[in-house]
Amino acid sequence: MEIYIALLRGINVGGHKKLKMSDLKLLFEGLGFKDVVTYIQSGNVIFSAAEEKGLSEKISNEITNKFGWEVPVLVKTADAIAKILADCPFEETKKTEAYYMLLASPPKKELMVAVREINYPNEEFVLTQDCVYIYFGNGYGRAKLNSNFFEKKLKVAATTRNYRTLAKLVELAG
Repeated sequence: MEIYIALLRGINVGGHKKLKMSDLKLLFEGLGFKDVVTYIQSGNVIFSAAEEKGLSEKISNEITNKFGWEVPVLVKTADAIAKILADCPFEETKKTEAYYMLLASPPKKELMVAVREINYPNEEFVLTQDCVYIYFGNGYGRAKLNSNFFEKKLKVAATTRNYRTLAKLVELAG
């Protein structure tokens, strides 16, 4: 069995798509996943599964069936997320303050080239096929380079977490 981390996008934000982590844990267990652990209220789930393909769709479909709304779900192995953290191109002081926008699939090369030309004051990013590493000099709240921006430009689904959250998920995954 492989250890996975599921990252749900857009739940428990501003009172929308409220989902208790205890209910989410039960949903994952109902799908046959093992060793299910949730972390904080923003939709982070560690679990073990034998299968590899279609996990994101399976989880997303079950959320739609049980709760009546669609939630994008990104699933990566714990090892893949550990590698994303280890590969962060920012210096150590920025690395722990950076945001990590994990991409559901690799973007097309021409879209990556076009996005790399964009820049905003006090916002730095490095784009890879798996992740957009972002450092916001003025904080995330007023940032132009957010998930919606990159999803539109790269035409891929994405979800963002900070360093501390991803590091804790990898730690909990063991």
